[in-house]
Amino acid sequence: MFITFEGIDGSGKSTQMGHLKEALEREGARVEVFRDPGGPEVSERVRDILLNPDYKVDSVTELLLFSAARSQLVAEKLLPALEGGAVVILDRFFDSTTAYQGYGRQSVPLEEIAYLNRIASHKRTPDLTIYMKVPLGEAKKRIAKKQKDRMEQAGDDFFQKVITGFDEMAASHERFFTIDAMESEEEVKKKIWKQVQTHFSQR
Repeated sequence: MFITFEGIDGSGKSTQMGHLKEALEREGARVEVFRDPGGPEVSERVRDILLNPDYKVDSVTELLLFSAARSQLVAEKLLPALEGGAVVILDRFFDSTTAYQGYGRQSVPLEEIAYLNRIASHKRTPDLTIYMKVPLGEAKKRIAKKQKDRMEQAGDDFFQKVITGFDEMAASHERFFTIDAMESEEEVKKKIWKQVQTHFSQR
């Protein structure tokens, strides 16, 4: 099973991914957790470039770099893990590219991003996407003390467009499960686990 977590920074993705990993392992599952971009050395080096605030990166270049890092992650880590019977939990996937580079940057038309996403993902779509929905103001409070990377310095207008992108995708794709990330950590954990159990029982 392939599960992705989506949402803007400060939504609580990392915390809930940790809870889900622990719950799945208690049930006897082998779980692999990766981040996108990241994972293999090639992808991690691309990530360093993409998030470094010292670099100015053209919006189309940014789109292609994210896609290149994803392709390496899928080929080197994701597909072998799934083929080996693991449950894979991924912090972001191509939906983030649609939201950030499509809706946020508006680098190229959405249909072109969708085509590129299919290539970079090796045509592998998540079985379940958990969208941690949080208002921008709350997310900013949660990460206020964190040093901002290049993407996080994009500004409020950019992030409102990103949120709109996630909202529209969540409304149009059945694999999305939207969580109100303003609820307590424990309540969010319970709802995610219930949804994952439902998906497992249907497989």
